[in-house]
Amino acid sequence: MAFHIVLHQPEIPSNTGNIGRTCVATGASLHLIEPLGFRLNEKMVKRAGMDYWDKLDVTRYTNYQDFLEKNPGAKIYYLSTKGPRAYTEVEYEPDCYLMFGKESAGIPEEILKDNPDSCVRIPMLPGIRSLNLSNSVAIVLYEALRQNGFSGMQEEGHLRNYEW
Repeated sequence: MAFHIVLHQPEIPSNTGNIGRTCVATGASLHLIEPLGFRLNEKMVKRAGMDYWDKLDVTRYTNYQDFLEKNPGAKIYYLSTKGPRAYTEVEYEPDCYLMFGKESAGIPEEILKDNPDSCVRIPMLPGIRSLNLSNSVAIVLYEALRQNGFSGMQEEGHLRNYEW
């Protein structure tokens, strides 16, 4: 079981690097829909992704249509401040896709209008435009993982030389 994170035209390399690192830590794959606002070999992407980038399952697409054609039948949830339901009101299926838009504008409205039943949001106080993209991905991805019992993940930590 794995989840898929989709970034529609991401603009900030450090966000994509952080998201890539989160994907590696959770077993999620990363899907990048072009155009990207940076080159994937930029220092900022690699720095944020640390030494995990080579372990990342990442796929690039020339545009949204290319993404849809290469992932037929995919269950996609569109995360947007315009979504009518909270992200916690959804039951995330294993292997579903969580799509996030670019930092400056989100997912294009025409995509949201074509998929109204799959649009969800992260609640925020009134007057706040958005959360950081990397934080938003982590919030929703970990909810999906929680709902699926953190399957295959290490859930126990330990402190050296400490007894509970």
